[in-house]
Amino acid sequence: MKLFTKKKNRGSLLLQITNIEKLKMKNYSQKTKNIERKTNYNSDLKSRTYEFSKDIIKFVSRFPNTRVYWVISDQLLRSATSIGANIIEAQASSSKREFIKFFQISLKSANETEYWLSLLKDATKVDIKEVNKLIKEVKEISKMLGASLLTMKGKRKC
Repeated sequence: MKLFTKKKNRGSLLLQITNIEKLKMKNYSQKTKNIERKTNYNSDLKSRTYEFSKDIIKFVSRFPNTRVYWVISDQLLRSATSIGANIIEAQASSSKREFIKFFQISLKSANETEYWLSLLKDATKVDIKEVNKLIKEVKEISKMLGASLLTMKGKRKC
């Protein structure tokens, strides 16, 4: 009888261990999904800023070869490509404060980019539809950066 009881207890113990392992896996899975969501959001922001930079480069490369376009294209290229570059730079920061600072710089670059695109739209002969598309994208990137900054600073209202 004692052997049967021990086997029964072992089986019960194995069942309990199996259930505990399942719970651990479920918790691990939930934590992993939360991390993936954050990573996807960050990688989405990185990929969007990278694609935006490429779109700006293509857009600027079609400008006429005149002084007005040289000046604006130079400023536009600098500010637009700076958005993603500062996000990448933030990843190598040594403190949360420094990380936030790079995101703030990215947001400022996005605002500057919107300014140059609006100026191009209003003062030159460029494709209005294409400029509007680029303005829309930089505004969305700005909103993402702003939301990220509010979250980092703990000021976001859910």
